[in-house]
Amino acid sequence: MESQALLQKPKHITSLATSSVLLSVDINVWTATKQDRVVSDEIVVAKKADKDSGRFVKNLLANNVDHRRVINYRQSVYNWLQRRTYDWSAAQRCLPSIMLPTFMKEYRDHEANFYGLVDTFVRKYPSIVTDMAFVQGDLFERSEYPTPEHVRSKFSMRLFTSEVPLGDYRCTIAQELADDLFNNYNRQAEQIINDILSKQQHKLVNIMTSLSHCCDVDNVIDMEGQTKTKKRKIYDTTVQKALEMCEEFRSFNLANDAQLEDARRELEQVLQGVNADMLRESDTKRQEVKTGVDSILSKFRMPVAAEQ
Repeated sequence: MESQALLQKPKHITSLATSSVLLSVDINVWTATKQDRVVSDEIVVAKKADKDSGRFVKNLLANNVDHRRVINYRQSVYNWLQRRTYDWSAAQRCLPSIMLPTFMKEYRDHEANFYGLVDTFVRKYPSIVTDMAFVQGDLFERSEYPTPEHVRSKFSMRLFTSEVPLGDYRCTIAQELADDLFNNYNRQAEQIINDILSKQQHKLVNIMTSLSHCCDVDNVIDMEGQTKTKKRKIYDTTVQKALEMCEEFRSFNLANDAQLEDARRELEQVLQGVNADMLRESDTKRQEVKTGVDSILSKFRMPVAAEQ
């Protein structure tokens, strides 16, 4: 028999397990669409086409604005989730543990907004169905519209969380298989780490670029032809995001990337004691922040793979 070996887990997974959580958000909605087989058959016959060449799908609510708001908000939540978290696998996302309190507050706000839109839609639903009798014309079939209670049950928003799995990797297997599994598993872990680092680098560059832009001025020509300088608008959210990013990356630098840490530390120093009101009121402070941020950006170089 071949020699036995212990399958070891990559060191990165320990860091992930202690500094992050996995989560997913599942949002169910009622699309309010239904295939009309009768109309589909009429169309293919009229067009002398094969019966499987097409189908007619009815929009039962004809893009009602209240229903559309619910559908659109689902995408808004998914977009927020993409911004706040990092890729893991399939629907699961990776969130730094340090950001969990902020994430949960934002999630509860999104949940309240989602169900608020659902409640508004369901409250108006009976009158919407009545209107559809006129909007849909001969396509209207009252039996195709569920009760308000049934419609309400089709909408849900749920958050699922779990720990980064460690599993039992100390199983004794043949040396060749152990090496193969370890190498494959380690490549997957390294790819996750590299993807997270790449996203962190892009987020940091983007926020610093926004800060530099906001702290700059525009040269404008007035009605008398005189050139004057006009300060650009400072957004509270830009400064807040930069500060939050400094805090997050201080504890969540899985690759121990020196460049990321240096940029984070320098940005934190530049923004120490700074807020949006201060930047609006003090030209000196605006220039100090812009100069400091530009200095960091001049030294920060994105990896070639991340720029492609």
